[in-house]
Amino acid sequence: MKNEIVPSVLLTVLCVILLSGAYPAVIWAIAQVAPGHGEGITMKDGHGKYYYENIGQKFSDDKYFWSRPSAVGYNAAGSGGSNKGPDNPDYLIQVQGTIDTFMAHNPGINKADIPSDLVTASGSGLDPHISVEGAEIQVARVAKVRGMDRNRLEALVKAHIEGPMWGMGPERVNVLRLNLDLDNTAVK
Repeated sequence: MKNEIVPSVLLTVLCVILLSGAYPAVIWAIAQVAPGHGEGITMKDGHGKYYYENIGQKFSDDKYFWSRPSAVGYNAAGSGGSNKGPDNPDYLIQVQGTIDTFMAHNPGINKADIPSDLVTASGSGLDPHISVEGAEIQVARVAKVRGMDRNRLEALVKAHIEGPMWGMGPERVNVLRLNLDLDNTAVK
């Protein structure tokens, strides 16, 4: 029995030291060199209000580009997906409702042309980016509501295209940055 207890106690002590001390210290140190020093990346709008640009924000007004849907209501304290599979009836109803809402606010758009990121939530529910296609498909609506020249708005979208993160993945558009810039430059 002594042969099993001593190694078990030693392994437990080692795991406590590594997982309760060393691992959190390494993660904290990495966060200190990251943008925002582990506190998130903030930006201020023209009215002095602060936003976290690396956390998805809800935009539902037609004069703005819409973000990805969020399974957690854009609440950073509750990050997570819905955990519903792609054939779950409740999930399919939810996605269809999002598609119907999008099509009602964007007349003339074919259902097949809607990028999936505009109707499905990300794994965290807090993705601040949409695909370039997701931004481009909303240009007509935003231009019409704001009375803006469509070409000017397309140029604004192109100016907000970010390259792939670390050279991997697709190009994307940060919705918050785009919408704040839109408010600052467009005719309201």
